[in-house]
Amino acid sequence: MKYTKYIFALLSAMLLTSCSDDDKYSNNSSSGDPASITLTAPQVTDIKGISAKVTTVFSGSEAGIVKRGFCYSTSAEPTIDDTTVEGSYDTTISGLTESTTYYVRAFAYLGGPVVYSPQTSFSTLSKTSSEVLDAYVPPTYKDDYRSISGWAYHDQWNLANVHDPTVMLADDGYYYMYQTDASFGNAHDAAGGHFMCRRSRNMVDWQVMGPVMPSLPSWIPAKLNEIRAAMGLGASTTDYSKCGYWAPCARKVTVDGQTVYRMYYSITIDGRINGDNTWGERAFIGLMETTTPADINSWQDKGFVITNYSDKGLNYQGTAYNVCYFKYNCIDPSYIVTPEGQHWLIYGSWHSGLAAVQLNASTGKPVVDPLPNPWGANEAAYGKRIATRVGDTGNYWYRWQGSEGPEIVYRNGWYYLFMAYDGLDIPYNTRVVRSRNVDGPYSGKDGVSVTSGATAYPVVTHPYKFGSDAGWVGISHCAVWDDGQDNWYFCSQARFPIDYPVQTSWAPNAVMLGHVRSIRWTDDDWPVVMPERYAAVPQVAIDESELLGDWENITLTYNEGVQDASVRITLGSDYKVSGSPFQGQTWSFDATANVLTIGAVKLYLQREVDWESSLRRPTIVYAGYSANGRITYWGKK
Repeated sequence: MKYTKYIFALLSAMLLTSCSDDDKYSNNSSSGDPASITLTAPQVTDIKGISAKVTTVFSGSEAGIVKRGFCYSTSAEPTIDDTTVEGSYDTTISGLTESTTYYVRAFAYLGGPVVYSPQTSFSTLSKTSSEVLDAYVPPTYKDDYRSISGWAYHDQWNLANVHDPTVMLADDGYYYMYQTDASFGNAHDAAGGHFMCRRSRNMVDWQVMGPVMPSLPSWIPAKLNEIRAAMGLGASTTDYSKCGYWAPCARKVTVDGQTVYRMYYSITIDGRINGDNTWGERAFIGLMETTTPADINSWQDKGFVITNYSDKGLNYQGTAYNVCYFKYNCIDPSYIVTPEGQHWLIYGSWHSGLAAVQLNASTGKPVVDPLPNPWGANEAAYGKRIATRVGDTGNYWYRWQGSEGPEIVYRNGWYYLFMAYDGLDIPYNTRVVRSRNVDGPYSGKDGVSVTSGATAYPVVTHPYKFGSDAGWVGISHCAVWDDGQDNWYFCSQARFPIDYPVQTSWAPNAVMLGHVRSIRWTDDDWPVVMPERYAAVPQVAIDESELLGDWENITLTYNEGVQDASVRITLGSDYKVSGSPFQGQTWSFDATANVLTIGAVKLYLQREVDWESSLRRPTIVYAGYSANGRITYWGKK
């Protein structure tokens, strides 16, 4: 009888302190004695936002113990079927969720039975800045995407092969990006269509979906020949397979009470109007619509919107001045709906400047419909010039000037007009101006009117390089958008320098990578574009102590065909700056606004990724303007 009572007591103790059927561990025979093991309730110390140190005291025989450690859960009485950390009774549990209550027990696994300690509960704190940043994982995609540039690898492209992008946020939570038909080695040709689409939920990871226009719209040859006939010319003999598909603009709008996604696109026609020594054939802007952008085959073509206007009559043969036959080149559309509900199209490229034309909200076509012949006294129907780079109408360059790619957005009572300056190969740079009225006049930060022909300031992006890195050129023709919460973003193509090792003899800088950047707004409502690309770095509070030490500063000033390079400056603990262009000036930091002030210059701070580092990591960057807006500063810690 005594022997039977002893066995019953032993089995009861084992049932209270162990489990013999856990799925997480193999159920092997045990040579250990669970009744001989004692584990004290864990002591929890060094509690942080995502980690805590745990210890326990083990007593008894270690014979037969296969694994040991701690098990923990957000539910009481955790077992080894929950999360475990093994190997020691003095360890740190990591990967926890901040501000969360956990229950933890020590365990000893004996190949079958499991001995548990009493449980202890604890609550994690809010994450520290260092914990948040240490847990952040930067993007890993390669800037040199040449090895995956072919269409067969498009599911790996992410932001590879981006040119002249447009971006919109749809109701399904995705950001949709569309672009010009351009890619390294013309890889997009294999897709069998035009205006490539990609999408993202976080603006960091992009999925390439494919083209949204399967072939040339049938209305284009008909419209071209209709206009040629009115000009007294015969039918076009152009090869329509050589058309250019350029610079779409996509927007979500409300039309007659319904959500509609509109895309304005531009198509250029190959050839010349009338032989040699004349201006090239015309271009067209058309319109497509869908209600479901997730379906790339759902876009419906709505036909002709507008074409090039000329103020030179039909005298398309003549002197150099008359060679530039068109006043407004009909490419590069940008589309906006005003707070009052008016719909406007901004367009133009190189020929005499940029124009604004009002649209019929329901049709998306010009309010003058049908449009009259695109020459002579009919200019008003084709728009109003809102920006031109050269004001001297007697100068040939008044007709042929390096500005294009308008992008218009509205914020806080201002219309902001971004535009690309100069050739896209190397010197391509971005300017921004603003107006209280959608049709101008527009002025730069220096107060001078670009509608009257002044050079636009400020410079918001420009060819650059940090330190010894090769850097980037061709950073313009941008898309600008917000997330609905007044957080704004900028995206454009960027190219490697012409002498970068990956380039080829046939395409000296044809690697086109999409650069998404964050925008901050100055105290006087001007956009500053961050110098490093957006990568969803957690925007934890910046401490003043983090600003001490060396920075790389770039002074963005226009240098045709030359990258602006960084120089080192140092922010000292005495609140003095050493290094050009801020030598000897005093610095201060407003932690509430995240603004670093050096002398009279306000520099707007943000956490971004150091893309030039051999191991990408978070850092702090700044962007800001001189008082007159003619100098832009970029910096990286």
